[in-house]
Amino acid sequence: MTTTAKPLFSRVVVKLSGEALMGPDPFGLNAPTVGRMASDLKAAADLGVQVAVVVGGGNFFRGLQGADKGIERARADSIGMLATVMNALAMEGALEQIGQAARVLSAVAMPSLCQPYSRQAALAHLVKRRVIILAAGTGNPFFTTDTGAALRACELSCDAVMKATQVDGIYSADPKKDFSATRYERLTHDEAIARNLQIMDTAAFALCRDNAIPIVVFSVNEPGAIPKALLGKGRATYVMP
Repeated sequence: MTTTAKPLFSRVVVKLSGEALMGPDPFGLNAPTVGRMASDLKAAADLGVQVAVVVGGGNFFRGLQGADKGIERARADSIGMLATVMNALAMEGALEQIGQAARVLSAVAMPSLCQPYSRQAALAHLVKRRVIILAAGTGNPFFTTDTGAALRACELSCDAVMKATQVDGIYSADPKKDFSATRYERLTHDEAIARNLQIMDTAAFALCRDNAIPIVVFSVNEPGAIPKALLGKGRATYVMP
């Protein structure tokens, strides 16, 4: 991908995991880490990019783990959705503290806390250069927040899904466990699905494939990672149609 001073995309969904918001802490939210990521998102918006953010909830509760402990899967996923709302509200506050207008929109209606999600409301906020934080996944159990990010990218006519992770791209295996894992610079959606690459679930890859939406996978561990990825700088894997 050619490096350029102009952003590669004009409207994106940035997918942040809940674990990324923990920073060095074992659980919950690490305030300096949330603040750093808010600064990254503001820098992306300052480039003129319209930014939607989908946050996970794994720093508080993960539905699959709850199901493994005996909680009914649909109920466990509902608890996980609430965890994403907590993260979204924290990110909204961090953005507003640094002067970036932001709005949380939740797929599960809770109007006393945040605005219910609708496509029309989300688009209106994006046009006004507000960063929108899309909480509660798809609003349905059995779907991951990765699938939620892909779904929102399709609904909002986004140019790409920016998948912020703990590693600098997609590997053939977990590079933290398998030092011989191969790193990919570029893949098609079909190749990612066929190779069963675990960086996103199959439904998310398929949604992006069917709607010709690129996926950029990059590490969010360093300050400035999000605007750098938008400018085509740094290491990343590009999953392209």
